[in-house]
Amino acid sequence: MTEAELYTTYKGVFVPSAVHSSQSLKYYEEFTFRPDDILIVTYPKSGTTWMQEIVPLITSGGDPASVETLHCWDRVPFLEETRASLLNLEQRPSPRMFTTHFHYNMMPPSFSEVKPKVIYVMRNPKDVFTSSFHYYEMATFLVNPGPQSEFLQKFLDGKVIFGSWFDHVKGWLNVDEKQPIMYISYEEMIMQDLKDAVTRIAHFLEKPLDAEVIEKIADRCLFKNMKQNDKSNYSEVPREFMDQTKSEFLRKGVAGDWKNQLTPEEVEYFDVVYKDKIKDVKYKFVWD
Repeated sequence: MTEAELYTTYKGVFVPSAVHSSQSLKYYEEFTFRPDDILIVTYPKSGTTWMQEIVPLITSGGDPASVETLHCWDRVPFLEETRASLLNLEQRPSPRMFTTHFHYNMMPPSFSEVKPKVIYVMRNPKDVFTSSFHYYEMATFLVNPGPQSEFLQKFLDGKVIFGSWFDHVKGWLNVDEKQPIMYISYEEMIMQDLKDAVTRIAHFLEKPLDAEVIEKIADRCLFKNMKQNDKSNYSEVPREFMDQTKSEFLRKGVAGDWKNQLTPEEVEYFDVVYKDKIKDVKYKFVWD
């Protein structure tokens, strides 16, 4: 099926129609934030589910029930998706935790007025592309990626769900200086020290934890362990929506898999586009 059949265009970017109704988008636009809300922001396939595991464990002081009793999409729901309006989010105690894939310039009015805490997770766009390619193959509500070369062009042009990776990252790197925001990368968490990352996130959330709790959270959030959590691995999503016989939702959880996916010619082309798109970005990415 085509983009016209499966996607809705919202504020200039494609969103999957299956989980983005006109009612859910209206709910999103009218949503009222609280100052102590926590918002996880990612471009798709950048570590969203991982952060949906880490943050509840931190806010609960390491209580495993925080990630074992609710699916990740309900414990830290996407504000723009149809589920959000059904969860009585207004009744949830603080601190509430939410997720969004939307660009900074797509945030609702309440966001800029209230300025809740934001954790923005970035990932090497080559790995984002690689993970997306496999995800699009197994998710029936997305347009089949087709030949890799064609999907690569769509990805670099931003003709995929949630638009351009470059626009997304640049927008969130240039937020209002008064906005409390923490920047962290997938690579920092998986290639460096996950315990340090958990400690820094806890500090940002003003939830100090002792070393033993940090250790337990970091261990539980290792990819191999998180992958076993049925409330996080999307294994309970019906096969007609996600066919995990084609590709697991939590697939590899590594950095650098793009080297096994992209051809030398594709890497060269990707690099040319990347350098041009981020030439004015001052932020130092871990993967550069």
